[in-house]
Amino acid sequence: MKKFRRHLLISAFCAVSSAAVLPVQAQATYPTKAVTITTAFAAGSGPDAVLRQVSDKLSKLWNQPVLVNNKPGGGGFIAMDSVQRLPADGYNLLQLDSEHLAAVPYLYKSKNFVTLNTFDPVAPLFRTPFFIAVSTESKWQSLKDLVADAKSSPGKVSFGSWGIGSPGHLGGEEIELLSSVDMTHVAFREVSQLYTGVATGDIQWAFASIPSSAGVFKSGKIRYLAIAAPKRAPQMPNVPTVAEAGGPKGLDVNSFVVLVAPKGLPADVTARINADVQKVMADPDIKARYNTFAFEALNWSPDEIRKQAEIKSKTYGKLVVRKNIRLE
Repeated sequence: MKKFRRHLLISAFCAVSSAAVLPVQAQATYPTKAVTITTAFAAGSGPDAVLRQVSDKLSKLWNQPVLVNNKPGGGGFIAMDSVQRLPADGYNLLQLDSEHLAAVPYLYKSKNFVTLNTFDPVAPLFRTPFFIAVSTESKWQSLKDLVADAKSSPGKVSFGSWGIGSPGHLGGEEIELLSSVDMTHVAFREVSQLYTGVATGDIQWAFASIPSSAGVFKSGKIRYLAIAAPKRAPQMPNVPTVAEAGGPKGLDVNSFVVLVAPKGLPADVTARINADVQKVMADPDIKARYNTFAFEALNWSPDEIRKQAEIKSKTYGKLVVRKNIRLE
């Protein structure tokens, strides 16, 4: 009888021990096959370029193919719809930005779609700041000049963006709100057309990231009045912050890009992907690309991604409701 009890105790102990190490084993074995990352961004875009570099590094780390599947358009819904019903097993990931996470629920109100109720945050990729770009021929020498003109001529100052609900659009709406001015927004289909429009004076200003506006900037056709961030960018040390340039204090216009997965991804797989993405982002090749583009590497946990998306959501909700902005 004693021997039987001892056998039961040993069996129970082994069962508990096995259960305790299961997450570690899952982390150690994932992935065992190809991983597909669908992206809401077009091939050749900044987020796509970063994703392909990260995917290549992950493929070598995991010794498994990491495939990139571009599905741009439809406000991100083409990509999101293609992934949301796939298995939550870590083999189907999705690249989105903070606007897909935080602005889409307001812009497509009738869809009743809350992105982070459908997807779990997994790993951060980068955050990009935005500069206020004007033609080199513009009379404005500071953001203070721009705001002063907008106040004196309501609706006459025009700004462009790469789409309704984009950071370039909502950032302009935030300047309006914080400065109590009224400007005219013009949405462009192509980013290249947007900055050509700024250069020629067809529109008077636009938000710009370094990679999106590099060609026109290097040709000397546009210049930056300010960076909409708390600190100057090391890549553009002579460009003042919005506050230094006489603009509204507290203006911080940026976008962050992350990986998410269909709802229900196991915690151990999430932890493995998050840790490995951060590991490959420390690679010198990726750090060099980030530095060139003024991208900021992020070390956020999945919970921090959700927290940052909620902060964005509060800002975007206020701006969208204020002008009743819709994409439906």
